[in-house]
Amino acid sequence: MTGGLLGFLGGIGLFLFGMETLTSALRSLAGEGLRRWLLRMTSTPFRGVLTGAGITAVVQSSTAVTVMTIGFVGAGLIGFSQSLGVIYGANIGTTMTGWIIMLVGVKLKLGVLALPVLFAASLMGVLGEGQVARVGWMLAGLSLLFIGLDLMQAAAAGVNAHITPDWLPQDTWTGRLMMAAIGLVLVAIMQSSSAGIALTLILLGADTLSFGQAAAMVAGMNVGTTLTGFLASLGGGSEMQRAALANLLFNLVSAMLALPLIAVLVPLLHTLNTGPDDQTALVLFHTGLNLFGAAVFLPLTKPFAALVIRLVPDRPVTLAMALDPQLLADSGTALDAAARTATAITEAIGQALQAALAPQHARDLRPLAALPGQVVPARKALETWLSRLHVPPDRPELLSRMAALMHLTDHITRLAARSQEHTRIAHLADNPRLARPARTIAAALAKPRKAGQAARLFAHIRGLALRHRRGALLREHAGMISPVEVFRETDALRWLDRVAEHAERIEHYGAQAAGPQINAKRPV
Repeated sequence: MTGGLLGFLGGIGLFLFGMETLTSALRSLAGEGLRRWLLRMTSTPFRGVLTGAGITAVVQSSTAVTVMTIGFVGAGLIGFSQSLGVIYGANIGTTMTGWIIMLVGVKLKLGVLALPVLFAASLMGVLGEGQVARVGWMLAGLSLLFIGLDLMQAAAAGVNAHITPDWLPQDTWTGRLMMAAIGLVLVAIMQSSSAGIALTLILLGADTLSFGQAAAMVAGMNVGTTLTGFLASLGGGSEMQRAALANLLFNLVSAMLALPLIAVLVPLLHTLNTGPDDQTALVLFHTGLNLFGAAVFLPLTKPFAALVIRLVPDRPVTLAMALDPQLLADSGTALDAAARTATAITEAIGQALQAALAPQHARDLRPLAALPGQVVPARKALETWLSRLHVPPDRPELLSRMAALMHLTDHITRLAARSQEHTRIAHLADNPRLARPARTIAAALAKPRKAGQAARLFAHIRGLALRHRRGALLREHAGMISPVEVFRETDALRWLDRVAEHAERIEHYGAQAAGPQINAKRPV
């Protein structure tokens, strides 16, 4: 009994490690193309279901798909109701793992064949670089998964003599709820619904569980896989909290609706050309459970989204609110959040300058005075975020965005410092000839334009500032203005020139930092 239990635990450990290695390698292999596809294919909740199911089946990680989706919601590229479609689909996509485990791992027992594959894959992962290394780690993860399944199956052969279905809660209302609770706790401990499904399939094949008990456990596992994410989201942003709550409610309601139907589904699932095979019927039940939940929730997506938003209201707006720590799990999404934060800081500076440069009757200096208290913490949070962000060295598109964000942060820092030169700003606001170009820069910062338009605009303003500086020096030479006045005017014009330069660089690097999928959605 002890040997069987130890073998079972070792098999679960190998399976979990293999699943994590496989998922990480698949996500890395997919790259930025997967994110662009996800963004393009989520225009409606129904398309989001299809896209979420397909991408989750590819990368074998509903969490990764959810993180990418919430990053798009935070950037304003898709609405929350659209993201719910992806969440429904991600739950359907996770059932593909169960089919792979049942058809390839449990039925064929490839553990012995996986051993030489593991050796070759490990060499590829350790000695290879780039895509070769990623393929190696993917094959290594897959091999460990099958070896772990074989260990669990071998251990289960010794366990079934000591544990039988009679030892566990029976197939009654109370018994189903208790089995669902056992499944929930198991997945919450293992942190993997795939490992939970594999464990249930092996126990079912060893006659340790009846089909009704296994089905109730699977329903509970569907809820358990969301519980950890929900608890982890409590310290995150409102978008992440809403997604985690929606995922939890979706799986909880689906499970509660499915539990009473188990007795009806048992004969039905065993007559759909599957014969008396309980394991195949269980995987069918798992897939059907999530399809049933999606069918129930999809027509109710808008009211469901409104309910979740009401339960998780918006927090007080801060410039760095997009920097949710959980988004660091995906490099592309983390870069999106950084770009969004840089844009928010730039717009706040532009709006404060607009208010300070307005005509006398509408001028308001309070936003400019309050700006350091908003910008300084946000800028420091952005710098800390970028220092924590890891970008793979062989991803040139992500490295380019990261470099652009570094330049962008530098120019934002210098622009923020310029915004506190109140004397020069006041001189520009009171000068009829210079107020208009200064207000134009502030308006462009407050509402980003297309990069080409912005470059031409700022180049024109810089040329204008240079001509005005020469004119001021000539007027002083002719005795038309005093030396004190010429110093004030040239200082103000130098401010105008430098701010125009920073604004042009911010637009330039902002377009690079945003990435192709953001620029494709940016309104003209």
